[in-house]
Amino acid sequence: MSSPLSEFERIKAESRFLRGTIAEGLRDPVTGAISDDDGKLLKFHGSYQQDDRDLRDERRRQKLEPAYSFMLRARLPGGVVTPSQWLVFDRLAREHANGTLRITTRQTFQWHGIIKRKLKPTIAAIHDALASTIAACGDVVRNVVSTPNPVETGAHAAAFAWAARLSDGLAPTTRAYHEIWLDGEALVGEPEHEPLYGATYLPRKFKIGLAIPPLNDVDVFAQDLGLIAIIEQGELRGFNVAVGGGMGATHGDPTTYPRLATVIGFVPPERLFVTAEAIVAVQRDWGNRSERKHARLKYTLDHRGVDAFKAELEARLGFALEDERAFRFDHNGDRYGWIEGHDGRWHLTLQIESGRLADVGERRWLTGLRELAKVHQGDFRLTCNQNVIVANVRDEDRARIDEIVRTHGLDGYRQHSGIRRHAVACVALPTCGLAMAEAERYLPHLLDKVEVLLGEHGLSDAPVLLRISGCPNGCSRPYLGEIALVGRGPGRYDLRLAADFSGQRLNQVYRENVDEDTLLDALEPLFTRYARERGQGEHFGDFLLRTGVVAPVSSRRIPAEVIA
Repeated sequence: MSSPLSEFERIKAESRFLRGTIAEGLRDPVTGAISDDDGKLLKFHGSYQQDDRDLRDERRRQKLEPAYSFMLRARLPGGVVTPSQWLVFDRLAREHANGTLRITTRQTFQWHGIIKRKLKPTIAAIHDALASTIAACGDVVRNVVSTPNPVETGAHAAAFAWAARLSDGLAPTTRAYHEIWLDGEALVGEPEHEPLYGATYLPRKFKIGLAIPPLNDVDVFAQDLGLIAIIEQGELRGFNVAVGGGMGATHGDPTTYPRLATVIGFVPPERLFVTAEAIVAVQRDWGNRSERKHARLKYTLDHRGVDAFKAELEARLGFALEDERAFRFDHNGDRYGWIEGHDGRWHLTLQIESGRLADVGERRWLTGLRELAKVHQGDFRLTCNQNVIVANVRDEDRARIDEIVRTHGLDGYRQHSGIRRHAVACVALPTCGLAMAEAERYLPHLLDKVEVLLGEHGLSDAPVLLRISGCPNGCSRPYLGEIALVGRGPGRYDLRLAADFSGQRLNQVYRENVDEDTLLDALEPLFTRYARERGQGEHFGDFLLRTGVVAPVSSRRIPAEVIA
């Protein structure tokens, strides 16, 4: 007997292709919220209903409803933003949101604090800027991420272009988005359908990432579908295909876990799109629609088996995947400062702490990027590590760009420690409804403390991957941090250690449910040993594994024979 479908499946089935009663809820002036069912559907349109958790208790005492607002997320394949789009997005942040722009770990922007009556005009303005929010959230293929700066060869540019093609080709086709947000006319007498997704879409979200070795700056093995570009003699030969990555888990539930994607083969460029589409379709048909905690592709693979999944995929494709090609990754961080591209253009990577562009004191980051957008003749590239690249700069424009960067305090990366340059944090409190502990607001404080410990041992310049997540769902990819904190409750975290520096090994729990003093006490002797016993060029995570501080991980790994 099959298990009953989840409540979310009922909502999708009855939604009339994601319409629900969202339009009616937006017009209701009595409340700043929309219904729970519509709130679930709203995710497909790129928005989450939230409230300010810092104000909950006080508003409850005053017998007021929560301080509802909406987070809105753009769909920006590969994280590319034109200067004109940037200026629109900046204006929306100041006029409709909370005065900040936030770069996410999926290479796009989020706006926070949008009240209900401003949600529709904000989405319309994003559309007018030739962008969209459709499918930035929800049970669909989300924003397709890619190594953000195709600077090295023409083949890099060709690989990068696939992010846009996959994003466009795998997007939902429902007219609901245009009807609700853009005042489009409703279809009359024509049956609507979703050729790929069907009436109930996917069982859960689906993430695609494309990496170009030797940089794994998208954490390609954290994706449901990871694509590893194989470039030989300057030509794009195709892509290794990896399936089943995912970072989410639930505390206390061992049936949920992070998983690295498994490489199952190679496809040439002309077969990439049909392969990606078929993988999505198999997950659509095989994924768990009864228990959402087990609905990601990683659980489908572990339940059905990788071999069975691959056989089903090849049967649908009508051809076999080729053997995977050799590849090598050496790190998954961003390369700061100026880099010259193959075509003589320059690219400047700036570090944005936690991805939050705001004007705070002398640090005028939001204003600084606005001023850059006014004069920049190239484009901007957002990264999966929450940073921004001022891309495609002519040599004669570099001095002007540098002056704006210095004036607005955007050049801090030059002085940052190794661990600060590689730190990533999710939003967490006060707006994320899933957050159990602080992340973004805690990161600067924690870094100050950890930097003191590292400095005492001469390790200030040592590159260390630090990730903080306010809950175990893993938006900041904490399970791939050499040091990671995963929120348990206010001020308490699981301390996880010993991922590698290239995103190919999961970390492990080292201490559970600890406060700040306990986790710092745990790190201090490890830094002492690392400073004294590390090998030449040995990263912190590898050192912890080699010396037995943590045992070899038994999680799913990339097959050793595939790595050159």
